[in-house]
Amino acid sequence: MKSPSGKSFLTGFGILAILLTIIPYFSTDYWWIRMFDFPHLQLSFLTLIAILVYFFKFNFKSWKDYLFIGLLISCFVFQFGKIYPYTAFAAYEVLSASKSQQDSITIYTANVLQKNEKRQTVVEQLIKYEPDIVLLTEVNKPWENEISQAIGNNYPFKIKVPKDNTYGMLLYSKNELINPKVKYLVSDSIPSIHTKVKMIAGDTIQIYAIHPTPPMPQENPLSTDRDTEMMMVAKMALDSQYPVLVIGDFNDVAWSVTSKLFQNVSRLGDIRKGRGLYNTYDANNFLLRWPLDHIFISNEFRLQSVKRCEDIHSDHFPLYTTLSFEPQNKLEQELPPPTDDELKRVEDQIKAFKKNNK
Repeated sequence: MKSPSGKSFLTGFGILAILLTIIPYFSTDYWWIRMFDFPHLQLSFLTLIAILVYFFKFNFKSWKDYLFIGLLISCFVFQFGKIYPYTAFAAYEVLSASKSQQDSITIYTANVLQKNEKRQTVVEQLIKYEPDIVLLTEVNKPWENEISQAIGNNYPFKIKVPKDNTYGMLLYSKNELINPKVKYLVSDSIPSIHTKVKMIAGDTIQIYAIHPTPPMPQENPLSTDRDTEMMMVAKMALDSQYPVLVIGDFNDVAWSVTSKLFQNVSRLGDIRKGRGLYNTYDANNFLLRWPLDHIFISNEFRLQSVKRCEDIHSDHFPLYTTLSFEPQNKLEQELPPPTDDELKRVEDQIKAFKKNNK
């Protein structure tokens, strides 16, 4: 005998899955809406389980059963479709480095967790990997002091913006930095780093390092600041005369509406596509992990390797990435230009933000 309570529970879960699939597409910036951009991986898995249980445990007795299972299957297809580009089944968006590559750059990025006092773990990783570029976020003065003392002599070029509000940033470079600037695009407490970098072979590239606020009640009840900062940087990347890297903790997943608009307008490639999720957050919770730390690159770059590094006692894992610089091959992975509608959406986002913050 089939359990009515079991079917009722499964039906309730199915209705919840359907609602959670629809909610992110409401046109609002409230955190409790935007947060549902994140768990597509988890929802895909749970929805698939619900479908299998419903098929094998319960009988189909009416059109309502067929409608319900049809909606569940549609939800699964939609949810999995969001994460499919980040699986090994999908094609690479950023091609692998060619054998003829002549110049490369290595990048270590980590949200270190401001209250994390086990700073030596980060130091040990920096000594181990010896990256050309280091970006650390959520750094305060104690973090700056310890990191600078440990590795400062190896990095002659640096931009240090320690803060006690969890939005401090440190950028260290073995390569020459040209015209480095700290900008506050949406708030006088949220910095971003904008600098040109001289490659070993002499070419100049542009780096934007960002760490926008997440849409969470204890941080910011709206996603407006995060979304606007990302749109501003997308426009800068699109208009840049130099090859571009945008790096940092975006506090957003790559498949969200905002991140997709950012990528389409900036014309930057995502190194994860076709290779894996490389979930960097939450390092303390295996079941609730998402890719929040990103490296988006213009088509002059190709990927040599990417690695999610070992635990550093933060709530984020670091990423260590090696990129080859191959401007001669850039047309082989050129992304399409943004549409007029996408450009208008970005302009409207920025204009609305400036109007509301006069």
